[in-house]
Amino acid sequence: MTPETTPAWRTEDLSLFRDAVRQHIETTFLPRLPSWRDQGHPDREAWQAAGAAGMLLTDIPERYGGGGGTYAHEVVVLEELARAGVAFGVREQSIVAHYLLAYGTEAQKTQWLPRLATGEVVAAIAMTEPVAGSDLLGIRSTARREGASYRLDGSKTFITNGALAGLVCLCAKTDPTDTGPTGISMLLVDTTDLTGYHPGSPLKKLGLTEQDTCELFFDGAHVPATALLGGEGDGFFQMMEQLPRERLTIAVAAQATIETAVELTGRYVKERMAFGKPLLDLQHVRFVLADCLTDARVGRSFVDDCVGRMLAGVLDPATAAMAKYWVTTTEGRVLDACLQLHGGYGYMLEYPIARMWADARYHRIGGGTSEIMREVIGWSV
Repeated sequence: MTPETTPAWRTEDLSLFRDAVRQHIETTFLPRLPSWRDQGHPDREAWQAAGAAGMLLTDIPERYGGGGGTYAHEVVVLEELARAGVAFGVREQSIVAHYLLAYGTEAQKTQWLPRLATGEVVAAIAMTEPVAGSDLLGIRSTARREGASYRLDGSKTFITNGALAGLVCLCAKTDPTDTGPTGISMLLVDTTDLTGYHPGSPLKKLGLTEQDTCELFFDGAHVPATALLGGEGDGFFQMMEQLPRERLTIAVAAQATIETAVELTGRYVKERMAFGKPLLDLQHVRFVLADCLTDARVGRSFVDDCVGRMLAGVLDPATAAMAKYWVTTTEGRVLDACLQLHGGYGYMLEYPIARMWADARYHRIGGGTSEIMREVIGWSV
């Protein structure tokens, strides 16, 4: 990236922060990555190490234990994790923190945010159910008011950070008779010694094998009424307000993955010999890389512009959906092309491009599928 194309928000201080984050990932995360993949989740200690390194809640105010930075600091963490090929649930930790910051009471903020920032508590957001994915109005989990508490019943699936979560931001029906948006609420569930709650076994996934993903089960679990986030019936609207941020966050990681894949492939085709010369000497290979480089440059301009809009507080839902849709679709095309240029080695998991290809497939599903993104964009006309 040349200086004249560098956006103003990428400051020198941000570069210093990037160096620190990159060093922490290389020295603390990467050596443990094989064991994380074997066990299906990071070590709990890794969360506390990430907190000590300033990687968690980077843009939450310091008075709540956060880093006191901006969304640009979160972008740095997401980019460096993506470039290192490490699936670590920072995004979900941040999502829950911003629900708390936007809708929580002062007591809820002071109870949870400092502990999320240090990594003492791992957070998960629980929306998706076996019968309801993109259709959030179709959820069946319930939170029924019983005196001074809510009784929770139902199940969630595909929950990142679920097995280790000490705090679950739960989307549930507080009015099961209401089939519209006002029947849904969000609750802050403290899972510590919670009777009637248990996470399922780690789910076996195509990629993101080191990332903790599981089902959550609620069977008559009771939480205090003070666990309600905002007011009853606010949940659906809270989710709609927060989704643009989540979608841009996915686009940020996807863009960093594109750039890393192109860089790795460029090095490979310079070194790999075929027919007595480097692969790069073949016109077809150069043309494929030309397409990938162009996609990477266009994506970088779009993502940086969206981050600028986010920092200015003017990122609209349709533009966030465009970013997620275009960048993740492009990511799939670029990574497939890069894997193909690696030939048989591209199919081997010992090569980073194979793991990147598998991990990236999630980006077109999580945070709203590509089809839902097209609906959001289409309705903005």
